[in-house]
Amino acid sequence: MNYKALKERFNQSLEKIYQDQECSGLFHIALQKIAGFTRMQFLEHQLQEVPAQIREAMLAVLDALCAGKPIQYILEEAWFYRLRFKVNANVLIPRDETEELVDLIIRTERGMGMQKKRLLDIGTGSGCIAIAIKKSLPLFEVSALDVSAGALAVAQENAKSNAVDVTFIQADILTYQSEEQYDIIVSNPPYVKNGERRDMHHNVLAYEPHTALFVSDEDPLIFYRAIANFALKNLVKGGRLYFEINEYLGREMVALMAEKGFSDIQLIHDLQQKLRILSCVH
Repeated sequence: MNYKALKERFNQSLEKIYQDQECSGLFHIALQKIAGFTRMQFLEHQLQEVPAQIREAMLAVLDALCAGKPIQYILEEAWFYRLRFKVNANVLIPRDETEELVDLIIRTERGMGMQKKRLLDIGTGSGCIAIAIKKSLPLFEVSALDVSAGALAVAQENAKSNAVDVTFIQADILTYQSEEQYDIIVSNPPYVKNGERRDMHHNVLAYEPHTALFVSDEDPLIFYRAIANFALKNLVKGGRLYFEINEYLGREMVALMAEKGFSDIQLIHDLQQKLRILSCVH
């Protein structure tokens, strides 16, 4: 089997699950990881016989893709804000909309000048938010909190591989108390209501950690309320609170933040024109 035939095998096997462009993209992501081939190198070598070791590894990836497993979990890596992150079943795959949240914070802070500030990321998962911000704003003192020991192990590994210093805290924000003061608190907490499961793709439901995704239909704002209460005590006056939110709960989120006494409450659309980010000031 040559490389061209291997790509055709990918396309034929995945065409019922993914569109043509996605099939091609998945093939090239796997080939880059396993064989070190760029798209240009593939074109140069497409008629060359695939070595047995590479063929077997690529076909194993294909089998996992056909079973619905996300490519990031298969290869145990994902890219976020131009940085490479390890991911596994303990953490969510970093999302594009979360990159928009990170970019908003970085652009806002750079616009105010490169100041030394303290930031806390609540529900850090893979550490993507905390690490990307620390990488771009090295003067920041960054801490990251998560209830999951498994997630924190991944986040610590990612901080090391991306050469940043982040303080990690294992705690449940629903009960956590601290005397620390922060200039910025950011969180992408669980916000998908259980009733929305039926609209989600199989590969998310089957492989991503449900505790990092879902909240009850009866109290979908439970984590936002807890974080807001924490921020009232631990965010400096004039400090800013940032959330990634459920697109359907924007009005409820604004009401909650106003009720808690936050000001300058802003709802921001993502690139898909969904209400995805809320920021406010203590």
